[in-house]
Amino acid sequence: MNKEEVRSRILEIGIVPVIRASSAAEGRFAAEAVSRGGIPIVEITMTVPGAVEVISELVRDLPEVLVGAGTVLDADMARCCLDAGAKFLVSPGLDLDTVKLATSKNVVMMAGALTPTEVLTAWKAGSDFVKIFPCAQVGGPAYIKALRGPLPQVPLVPTGGVSLETAADFISAGAAALGVGGELVKKEFLQTRRADLLEDLTQRFVRVVRNARRQA
Repeated sequence: MNKEEVRSRILEIGIVPVIRASSAAEGRFAAEAVSRGGIPIVEITMTVPGAVEVISELVRDLPEVLVGAGTVLDADMARCCLDAGAKFLVSPGLDLDTVKLATSKNVVMMAGALTPTEVLTAWKAGSDFVKIFPCAQVGGPAYIKALRGPLPQVPLVPTGGVSLETAADFISAGAAALGVGGELVKKEFLQTRRADLLEDLTQRFVRVVRNARRQA
């Protein structure tokens, strides 16, 4: 899958499940469950123990799933993730060296930013999407709408505070996609291995985003 196909898949689905888990086994379990639930995209954060190996295994075992790396803090970490097969990179903040590497490797980049200056800097540097994090703490959907006013050309992906209850509002505000972590990949589902509950919640998120887009 090339860069444009990866970008198109993210835009089409509109949800990037952010997987933070306490073990590699939990990370793999979460990825498999959200995929079965209808979201063939996962972001494995570098906070997951053995994250790079998890990415490699998922790329090998779930070829239909778009596997990306999250919480990528620098270019060296990014290289390790790309070597493992990650198809997109996500950072919590703006690291220009990481954006530069992603651009040179022709890989989709979702750089983190918060202020208008950071958003514009990330976009000009070549980031394909700009992750607005932490979004809920600075206004949630209203903040996305405010950013979209002067920056309509920048695909914004709010992360932090995106829930089943707020997802539609974020889409209505102009979000290109949503980064959803603990509100989807719930710790209790992972600890108790309740794949059925995680799959059901995944399906509900998909329906909410689909309906919100129809009404936008």
